[in-house]
Amino acid sequence: MSLILTFLGKGGTGRTTMAITAAKQLATEGQRVLLASQDPGPAVGLILGTSLGPDPQEIASNLQAVQFQAAVLLERSWEEVKKLEAQYVRTPFFKEVFGEELGVLPGMDTALMMNAVREFDASDNYDVIVYDGPGDQTALRTIGMPEVLSWYIRRFSKVFADSDLGRTVSPFIQPISSAVLNVNWANNNFAQPKGQVDDLLEKGKKAIADPRRAAAYLVTTNDPAAIATARYLWGSAQQIGLTVGGVLFNQGSAAETVTHEFAPLKVSSIPAQSDSDWQPLMAALPDLMNQATQAPKPVTVDVLGRKVSLFLPGFDKKQVKLTQYGPEVTVEAGDQRRNLFLPPELKGKQVTGAKFQDGYLIISF
Repeated sequence: MSLILTFLGKGGTGRTTMAITAAKQLATEGQRVLLASQDPGPAVGLILGTSLGPDPQEIASNLQAVQFQAAVLLERSWEEVKKLEAQYVRTPFFKEVFGEELGVLPGMDTALMMNAVREFDASDNYDVIVYDGPGDQTALRTIGMPEVLSWYIRRFSKVFADSDLGRTVSPFIQPISSAVLNVNWANNNFAQPKGQVDDLLEKGKKAIADPRRAAAYLVTTNDPAAIATARYLWGSAQQIGLTVGGVLFNQGSAAETVTHEFAPLKVSSIPAQSDSDWQPLMAALPDLMNQATQAPKPVTVDVLGRKVSLFLPGFDKKQVKLTQYGPEVTVEAGDQRRNLFLPPELKGKQVTGAKFQDGYLIISF
C-alpha cells in the first residue's frame, strides 16, 4: 500500500510545480515514487524534460512518472467490464462493443484516473503516489466517491427491500437472475459481485480517512483569491474525510496574517524556482509523509460523551447546515454534503444539539 499525496488550490498557484518537487524530494529520500499527472497536455513533460505516456516510465532513481490519457484508461476499463460480464452472464451482449469505439463523457476522465491511482496503489510497486490532479472541488468529489457510493448502495437497497415493490418482486429475483446469469445459487455466487464492490468501497473509505494512506496539501500564493480558495478547499476536504497536512506558500514568504488564516496548519514558504534548479524548492518542503498525521482529524467521535466533532475550517456557521431526516445525519458545508456513518452506539439516535465553535461543528446525541 502507498501514501497518496495530492495538492489543492486555485489554478496558477503552482500545484504541478509542488507535485513535481514533492516527487523528486521523496525519491531522493529512498521512497519508491510514482508521479501521476492528470494533465494530458505537454506542459508536465516540458517541465520534466522528457515526454510521458500512459504507462509508468522511470525518469530518475526511485522515481517513475505517468501521464494519464482518459481514452486509453476507458478502453482498458471496458475490457475489464467485458471480462466480468462474461463471468456472470450466460450470453454477454457487451462483446460487440469495443473499447476503441467509446468516447469520454464529461466527468468520466477524473473517475477513470482515480481508479488508475487505486490500481497503482494496489500493485505495491510504490511507497508514495503523488497525484497531480485538478486540485479543485471536482477532484475532492471524486476522491470522496467511495463514501458517497456506499451511502447510495446502503440506503437505496434498504429502501427498496422495505418497499411494497421490493417485497413483491423479491421472490422472482432469484429464479430470473439464475436463468439469465451464469451463477450457482446454492453457493450464493450472485452475491459475489456486490460483495466485491462493498469491499472495494470500504477499503477506499478507510484509506481516505487514514493520513498515513492519503493526504492533501494546500498550495497558495499571496493573492487574496488564492488564499480564499485554499481555505474553501480545506473545509471541503474535511467534508470527505481527507486530511489536509499543511500549506505550501509558493513563491514568497508567508506573512503572519496568512499563517493566522490557516492555523493550526503549518505554513511552509517555498521560494521561486530559478534556472530549473529544484534543490531550493525541495529543501523548503516540510516532512510531507509525517506532517499530515499531526493535523486535525476531519471527524472525531466521543461515544461516552455522545458527541461527534467535525472540523470544518474555511466555513462559518451560516454556511453549515445540519439535518436528520432518517437514520442518517447529513452535514452540508458550502457545496458539499456528508452523511455521517455513526458507530453502533450512536446510530439511530436523535440529534439533541449542535454548535459551531472554533471551526468545529460539535453534534450532541
